[in-house]
Amino acid sequence: MFELVNIVKKFEDRTILDIPYLSFRENKRYVLMGVNGSGKTTLLRIMAGTLEPDMGEVKNIPREDMGYMPQSPYAFGFSVRRNVEMALPQSPSSAEKAMRALKAVGMDAMADARGHTLSGGETQRMAFARMIALPRTLLLLDEPTSSADIQGMDQIEATLLRYAADTGCTLILSTHSPAQALRLAEEIIFLDKGKIVEQGTAQSVLRNPQNEDVKLFLKHWKI
Repeated sequence: MFELVNIVKKFEDRTILDIPYLSFRENKRYVLMGVNGSGKTTLLRIMAGTLEPDMGEVKNIPREDMGYMPQSPYAFGFSVRRNVEMALPQSPSSAEKAMRALKAVGMDAMADARGHTLSGGETQRMAFARMIALPRTLLLLDEPTSSADIQGMDQIEATLLRYAADTGCTLILSTHSPAQALRLAEEIIFLDKGKIVEQGTAQSVLRNPQNEDVKLFLKHWKI
């Protein structure tokens, strides 16, 4: 079980995150939801270790066996295949594993393209391939399909579900889309102004929300 205890993060005088306690069970899929500025990215960054909280403790995060994909992933100027291989221990099978991951996201035909020439959606798919090239205990994904077209989104979602089932990893991702959350999540954590305002199964949160802000957010979506 991964835990956050008394986590507080502030930027100047603004509290970005205030979470007394939150836990994530192994081999379960979680989706973080909320409007822009609700704290989703900050929460993921603190769990990934790229941002330190002002207060509190993060427990049992397997950072040596974890993958973190930011919302705007970086693409290096060398080949797409080499961009994925960077996540792998060097071995004779590295290229094969990279190609298998690229094929899973529909980018094997672009293996020799230069990473910095990709579109935003292609860069996200390449970065996602980098995440799934190895089995991991924990996968943190910040809006992993925000730049993808419908086909790219479908490929990432299908691959993500297969990967989670095959590896038994814990998946935590953020999204603005209730429809995507319904497809991917076992549990939803809804944030507002850095606080958890609703948490439960995907069906209960999306079909029968109790919090008024969550109801207002979902009112503008058809699911």
